[in-house]
Amino acid sequence: MYKGKVKFFNESRGFGFIQDKDSANEYFVHSSGLVDHIWENDEVTFELKEGRRGVNAVNVKKA
Repeated sequence: MYKGKVKFFNESRGFGFIQDKDSANEYFVHSSGLVDHIWENDEVTFELKEGRRGVNAVNVKKA
């Protein structure tokens, strides 16, 4: 499980980005990968999964 912060999330389009707390890498997140509803600046935990266009954050939950 990784920890991070929601940098950007567009609710109407259903996607955003999470910044990893330890490495400062940013990961794409789609609404299909959410467990909880998220907003910008929320602290979250997540897993990583290889997607069609790179690594995506999945199983995203509020910390």
